[in-house]
Amino acid sequence: MTTPSNGISITHALEPHDWSNEETAAYEAAIEAVNGAVGAYSARIAAEEAKPHPDQAVIKEARAAQTRLAREREELRSSDREQIANARQHYARLAREVREGTA
Repeated sequence: MTTPSNGISITHALEPHDWSNEETAAYEAAIEAVNGAVGAYSARIAAEEAKPHPDQAVIKEARAAQTRLAREREELRSSDREQIANARQHYARLAREVREGTA
């Protein structure tokens, strides 16, 4: 399971729920989609920091986005199928846009 930047596993926040294999896979995929977006911002930060004159505003914005994503990841509810489906789609698209420089 994923551990947020504060070092605490998010599993403590999961409500009791009998999960099907499909629900488990969907929830894990949603978490990984968020993690992919966080990683895309990490790559943006690293690329900016590698420049001779890094733009601190770009770095600050990317770090703020990572913080926001961590909060959003913690708000995912395994029992909310619609939320999980939307999250998988949204965060996968966001990660792609960040990598492409369009977000």
